[in-house]
Amino acid sequence: MSTSPNAVSAGDRTGVAVVTDSTTSLPPELIERWGIETVSLYVGWGGDHRPEREYDLDEFYARLRDSEELPSTSQPSVGDFLACFEPLAEAGRDIVSIHIASGLSGTYESAREAARVIEDKGHRGRVEVVDSQTGAGALGLVVLGAAEAAEQGQTLEQVVAAAEQTRASLEMWFCLDTLEYLRRGGRIGGAQALVGSALKIKPILTFGSEIVPVGRVRTKKRALERMVAYLHELRERDASGWIVQHAQLPDDAATLVAEGKAIFGTEPIFCTQVGAVLGAHLGSGVLVGGIGCKPAA
Repeated sequence: MSTSPNAVSAGDRTGVAVVTDSTTSLPPELIERWGIETVSLYVGWGGDHRPEREYDLDEFYARLRDSEELPSTSQPSVGDFLACFEPLAEAGRDIVSIHIASGLSGTYESAREAARVIEDKGHRGRVEVVDSQTGAGALGLVVLGAAEAAEQGQTLEQVVAAAEQTRASLEMWFCLDTLEYLRRGGRIGGAQALVGSALKIKPILTFGSEIVPVGRVRTKKRALERMVAYLHELRERDASGWIVQHAQLPDDAATLVAEGKAIFGTEPIFCTQVGAVLGAHLGSGVLVGGIGCKPAA
């Protein structure tokens, strides 16, 4: 996967438009470089529900740690998607809209309903909605794969195929400080089996159509060591790209980036903090690593 700085700006673009949601936590410079449109999910306490991109993440995570009440999250409305889709479709641009796993959020269904409205209105541009069956940085890489195909002038169908090919090449692992937020938020999925020992372990999970455990360690140090081991595994499989994400663990993230650079000989595609919506369900103390993008066949 390339992230060439020679990509044209969003304002100069024609052809297939790529849309995603805010849970990728893609850095702003990549969103701008590849002309990616982003529709935000919502998060908040009580009646104060806001688009997640409006939060200062340090302030959000501080409140999350101190609050006895969990924030609630919600998907974008059909109207939110229409506000994004309609100007593009009216201009005759086809749209590939790629979103967090449908098993974890209703975002995909909101986008599909908006796509049906666009079709019913008879706009020239078509909309294809893709369930990434993943989330966070892995979703971000799927979106970047599609954006690169769009930049190359590929058709709607080819951009969808590029997204699906990228998704098939990805491996993702993340470590949590606690399962409590997943349990209380009802998103625990296959990790339910670990709840009985949750106070004694640092669970390592993978992010697909549901959140599934792949291991457990006893200490934060061992969790970081396991993430480094996963990066070595990906390098042995000839993965070409990697990323790091975290929630309130900048030092651990910096360590993992340094290890990854030594392993791969390249910079990460991006290193960002997990946004407020996923943070509401995962808590602080999240470390994501071992996401690889294999070379195209």
